[in-house]
Amino acid sequence: MHPNNFGIEKTFGALSDSTRIAIIERLSRGEVSLSELSKPFAMSQTAVSKHVKILSDAGLVAVKKRGRTRFCELLPEPMQQAENWLMIYQKFWSERFNNLSTFLQQENSQ
Repeated sequence: MHPNNFGIEKTFGALSDSTRIAIIERLSRGEVSLSELSKPFAMSQTAVSKHVKILSDAGLVAVKKRGRTRFCELLPEPMQQAENWLMIYQKFWSERFNNLSTFLQQENSQ
């Protein structure tokens, strides 16, 4: 693995779970308390906290304590890095599919 891809690996690893994806989707609308974040899930707040910890360890979420309440906030930078990395491969595959399309058109015209 290339050293610059470590953050991307952590990002994709953290996003490999549907609950964590749902948490990210909710946090994309703004900061929310952990108790509010836990409400739509059919699991305990402790279980949701474990998912938030994984997202936090990957740099995707910041958890801030105000008084006795913990608030979660989405951090966009790791997602931007992942998108940038994916765009490289999107260009690669677009070129390949364009070449295949050209080849098939040439084959059909013969």
